[in-house]
Amino acid sequence: MQKVMPNVIANEPVKVTDEGVGSIHRQKYQEGKRVEEYDVETLLYQNKPDYKEVKVGFILANMFDITAYYELKKLDDNKTYFRYETTNQPIKWFMKLLIKLAISNKVVVKFVNRVKQVAEDESSVNT
Repeated sequence: MQKVMPNVIANEPVKVTDEGVGSIHRQKYQEGKRVEEYDVETLLYQNKPDYKEVKVGFILANMFDITAYYELKKLDDNKTYFRYETTNQPIKWFMKLLIKLAISNKVVVKFVNRVKQVAEDESSVNT
């Protein structure tokens, strides 16, 4: 997680379930000098040898309801299908206006490119 999300400075288990769904981790996210702390709940979880899927959700700063979905399928020994979806729903009415003005895919594209780079780096180290 630290390699693809360097701003997440802590990820501590609060509640861990055997099946994964319902597990809660307390994360700390640092942006500059500001640190936000929030609980991330696992909403969907599958961990099979050739298929992995996880969906998490959390409330950030009592202002945003955020979900993130990750899906990985092994296509062959050197190729993996990766799908990432995220939602960011404002909770406060005034934030809805700001979100409409600031919608950008740059953050998502940057994240997906970082995941790709880390995966390729890890793959070249393990070969």
